[in-house]
Amino acid sequence: METNRQKKIAGVLQKDLAEVLQQAARDGMKGVIISVTKVLVTSDLSQAKVYLSIFPQLKREILIEGIKDNTSAIRHEMAKRTRDQLRRMPDLSFYIDDSLDYIEDIDSALKGEKENPIKHPEILDKRQKR
Repeated sequence: METNRQKKIAGVLQKDLAEVLQQAARDGMKGVIISVTKVLVTSDLSQAKVYLSIFPQLKREILIEGIKDNTSAIRHEMAKRTRDQLRRMPDLSFYIDDSLDYIEDIDSALKGEKENPIKHPEILDKRQKR
């Protein structure tokens, strides 16, 4: 279970990371939207898992690799922004949040744009619990 401290730190990281990543997207990539959908901080506050939603989907894999390659620079910028709130900046790990894709697939199936998943359940992706 997450403590209040973990939730507070996750909230600070989520807000600042969104600003840092959106600024980078504005500077280098026109038409790209990066949202920080969730941040999970370990109980010892040393690790933070950052879930990102990236639009458009076509550029998602390239962008997540670019973000992972620049993790140290992002972490350094975050440390400068949070130095008054955090003694030590957690290590950052970035992941793609695919929940919007899943919702979109269900929505298009319900609208009849895809094969009916109720009649053909094998067409649904197997989701993994997190």
